[in-house]
Amino acid sequence: MERRSFLRTAVVGGTAAAALGAVGTGGSAAGAFGGSLWRGAAAAGTARPGRGPYGAPLAADARGIALPPGFTSRVIARSGERVDGTSYAWHSAPDGGACFADGTGWIYVSNSEISPSGGASAVAFDGSGAITGAYRILSDTRQNCAGGSTPWNTWLSCEEVSRGYVYETDPRGVRPAVRRDAMGRFKHEAAAADPVRQAVYLTEDERDGCLYRFVPAEWGSLASGTLQVLTAGEADSGPFTWTDVPDPAAAEKRTREQVPGAKRFSGGEGCHYADDSVWFTTKGDDRVWRLDLGSDTYELAYDESAISGGGPLTGVDNITGGASGDLYVAEDGGTMEICVITPEGEVAPFLRIDGQSDSEITGPAFSPDGGRLYFSSQRGTSGADSGGITYEVAGPFRKRGGAPARNWVSSLSLPPAPRL
Repeated sequence: MERRSFLRTAVVGGTAAAALGAVGTGGSAAGAFGGSLWRGAAAAGTARPGRGPYGAPLAADARGIALPPGFTSRVIARSGERVDGTSYAWHSAPDGGACFADGTGWIYVSNSEISPSGGASAVAFDGSGAITGAYRILSDTRQNCAGGSTPWNTWLSCEEVSRGYVYETDPRGVRPAVRRDAMGRFKHEAAAADPVRQAVYLTEDERDGCLYRFVPAEWGSLASGTLQVLTAGEADSGPFTWTDVPDPAAAEKRTREQVPGAKRFSGGEGCHYADDSVWFTTKGDDRVWRLDLGSDTYELAYDESAISGGGPLTGVDNITGGASGDLYVAEDGGTMEICVITPEGEVAPFLRIDGQSDSEITGPAFSPDGGRLYFSSQRGTSGADSGGITYEVAGPFRKRGGAPARNWVSSLSLPPAPRL
């Protein structure tokens, strides 16, 4: 993807982690702060750079990752090379990702943003974090950028092309992927499932794109349902409604052009749901937006154009939530950082990748216990799609009330097979 514009500061806004079995895009299934903290901070208009919960990153390690004290990194996979201990060669241009609990271990899935082959792959881990396998879960698609997980343990892989599709995939790679036509044809970016309202929110990577909601006919199946678009005024905050899209297949008119009054967003990117809020980013104007689903209102959580001077966050792209309610925002370009925005209204760099200025950070997602963060440098040190590197960072990520995450993965039973 093209290098993003700079995002020069941060504001408060956020979400708690999704409940177990209902993880949003790359979200953690561990405990979370209550949404009242976020709402209180947002109402106060707080926007302050600070040290964050972990302090400033130290000097870069041997892998070029600058981390706070107590955290370590390792390389999980490199594009074109076999994943350690497996015969599987990792895909090029790794992008959006998510983690899924799997018995005593977990699976990290990752899209491939290349065309025409695209698709997605997965790496499996045991309860200690050792790699146990790697494999393809989706093939023969185009420019698979972001996506999102579902409460029934499937990965939604989205095509970021004109008239693109959403593909529902099995993280274990056992069941074949299924194209979900009812979710519409447009330049898909990210998806976030809302188990409370039984809907999936979808961003659109167009300069005049929209935000959509897909309401399945039956929760747990995406085979049929209603695609809706957010309609609102031209202001940057206010009430919104959902309006049905007449022709999701866009046979005669582009999806985003079918409904008068559809709210325009400049280049929709990451999307994350939790605690009655949807957070999504727009790269064209370096903004972070929040939908308050309890009041049916939307607001700007961050607006680069309203900030004088610089801040710690210099790019806006993928977004996910930690077990503490913190938001983690990955930079596309900028200073190649993942920044953390806390419910208390503090924003700070969490990590930085050195020596990879021609790349972008993609696919941040937490392991189910909240103790490991996975992400990729899409083009690595080479600046080419074939140079992608996927990393893991482990350490004392905080949970509810600031306590470090604990490992409860070993107590999980194997979840049921995905319904595709």
